[in-house]
Amino acid sequence: MTQKITIIGGGLAGLTAAIACAEGGARVTVHEAHRALGGRARSTAAPYVANDGPHVFYSDGEPWRWMAARGLVQPFRRPALGELARFRFRHGYRLTSAPPWPLVKAITTRRRLRAPVDEGFGTWATRHLGEEAMRAAAGLVGVITFDADPARLSAAFVWERVLRAAAPRYPAPRYVVGGWQRVIDRMAAHARGLGVRIETGTRVDRLPEDTPVIVATSLDAARTLLGDESLHWESGRAVLLDLGLTRRPKDVFLVSDLDEGGFLEQYGLPDASLAPAGHTLVQIEMPLRQSESKAEAVTRAERLADLGLPGWRERTTWRREATANGRSGALDLPGLSWRDRPAIDRGHGVWLAGDAVAAPGLLGEVSTHSALIAARSVLHAVGSRVPA
Repeated sequence: MTQKITIIGGGLAGLTAAIACAEGGARVTVHEAHRALGGRARSTAAPYVANDGPHVFYSDGEPWRWMAARGLVQPFRRPALGELARFRFRHGYRLTSAPPWPLVKAITTRRRLRAPVDEGFGTWATRHLGEEAMRAAAGLVGVITFDADPARLSAAFVWERVLRAAAPRYPAPRYVVGGWQRVIDRMAAHARGLGVRIETGTRVDRLPEDTPVIVATSLDAARTLLGDESLHWESGRAVLLDLGLTRRPKDVFLVSDLDEGGFLEQYGLPDASLAPAGHTLVQIEMPLRQSESKAEAVTRAERLADLGLPGWRERTTWRREATANGRSGALDLPGLSWRDRPAIDRGHGVWLAGDAVAAPGLLGEVSTHSALIAARSVLHAVGSRVPA
């Protein structure tokens, strides 16, 4: 008899788990509380197609390989050389075409350093890399952590992200043409093709007792559903400013704000489908400082736009502001690693998947990794075939 599996949540983690379980021969039902699938991987409707925050895939990890093998991320764009030539850094409150030398030296000559889990990045990096390199590195990973003070986080956690973000080979980021909503749509179609039943607009407030369950929601939602107050983890806070602009050839492609941890990227450059002809889409992230208001952080994001996009206010044809609070995945404090986060296997036929559970990776990679781990574990538990 074919084993039934229930998945609660129809975002990146839930759809990954659904596909993996169906590939193992299970009969899968996905319940999504919202009318639209995708969770944090949704994109806005045309004419400006903006992801829910600055989203890219990294092509040097298992999540990308798993999705690419199933045709879920094609077509995609790599950063072109012309675009990379328009990469800028904000350092000393001005734009430069190269990062500060202490950061370059740290990344190129100290890559083999093993950062400890139990020490803060600020003290460890200052000792081994120097204070200027430490501050620049902390600013570099602001976009990955959504945190205004990465120096307070575990040295191992931050250093891993510095090295991933500044890999010396050809840049790993990949831009899926049409935005992440296209990925979600392909995943849903692929899941349905495997026989997965997807029900949207169905909020689950009690776990089913007749099937194994993968809870692929935020930790907050999982905590309520499972009645488990231990399901907490540190996460970041940032404001998101999206701009639709008339295009100018001299606009930057990307600004990495080493001073304040902000990030500006012209997504309409590698993917012209995200904006109308003659226009472009820009997405800006600025981590929120402690006790800072949204308006104050938006003002700092606008100052970053002033540097990289001269005259942007007069060229704005669309604008969206949002606050990302606890929506950026897990942050590991000193003494903690991803292994200490809420366990995927909760016992009694319940598994967790999402971006703040015990799985490795950057940002959305944690969702995919944890969903694959959960699916394989469920299939093994019920004696089904575990796909590669």
